[in-house]
Amino acid sequence: MVACRKGSCGTGAVSGAADPSQVAAGSTGWGRINPVTESTKTGALPPFAESVLDLAERIPAGRVMTYGDVAEYLGQGGPRQVGRVMALYGGAVPWWRVIRADGRPLPGHEHRALGHYREEGTPLRTVGDEPRVDLRRARWDGQQERRRPGGASPH
Repeated sequence: MVACRKGSCGTGAVSGAADPSQVAAGSTGWGRINPVTESTKTGALPPFAESVLDLAERIPAGRVMTYGDVAEYLGQGGPRQVGRVMALYGGAVPWWRVIRADGRPLPGHEHRALGHYREEGTPLRTVGDEPRVDLRRARWDGQQERRRPGGASPH
């Protein structure tokens, strides 16, 4: 059985990700072969994956965290582990808000991500001819957003 989250069985962060039922059955995704765990048999996500996805859902519109930021905030794993979780299970959460440390959109999905960034008002910058998220202005530290009078976000 595939580990599911909010009806997203078998979908990765974006189309084209590996089938989680195949990966979860034989690998943790971090280079080690492990037997099928009870969590994958029952359809529940591993605790680390749940933590990553819960945090991704809390990132406010127009803000981002890097893969490393997510791992540091959670106090476990690293950027690659966070990226693996997002690739396998991130389709049901705002995947475009968890990005690379250089601010570039997810390779192969730049147009989709840029559409979300523009819609949400995420600060962007151009490096060469390549749009990137302006991490200096868009990075979220995990603290609740304070609303300014009139409902405007402080970024």
